[in-house]
Amino acid sequence: MKKCLSILLLSMAVLAPNVFAHDYQNGNVGIDHPWSRPTPPGTPMGVGYLGITNMGESDITLTGAETPRAARISIHETSMKDGVMRMQPVKGGLLIPAGETVELKPHSYHLMLEKLTKPLAEGDSIPVKLDFEGADAMDIELTVEPLGGGMKMEKQEMDHSGHQMGN
Repeated sequence: MKKCLSILLLSMAVLAPNVFAHDYQNGNVGIDHPWSRPTPPGTPMGVGYLGITNMGESDITLTGAETPRAARISIHETSMKDGVMRMQPVKGGLLIPAGETVELKPHSYHLMLEKLTKPLAEGDSIPVKLDFEGADAMDIELTVEPLGGGMKMEKQEMDHSGHQMGN
């Protein structure tokens, strides 16, 4: 019995990183840990975070994204100015320089999932197609992770004046 338990534990230790990893690669583009946060009922917007690595010799640009779970996805940047956090769309796409990684993360660049079809719930997998200039489109899934998973929100004002909900 001890031998079986040891084998089971060893197998779990070896397989666990592969089971929980959700990275993607297509040609010279790698996507690392695409994730999102749960949204309360009635919240029309969600977010998407991920790392994009350009392993090629030429710059590429993330030009857009789409999902059946939202009317549209836009690329946004969050910045702090005069103690006010501002969020605005990135014009012309997000440049991923050759040989570099750009992180879409809280308080920085992120995908804005607009007009959600239903709330994002912990454990959901959200299919997303990423469109690039200079690289092929990629299909990935954002995993909706627990709300308390590492991002601390400080008390601050948020300016959404650069964001339009539109139709």
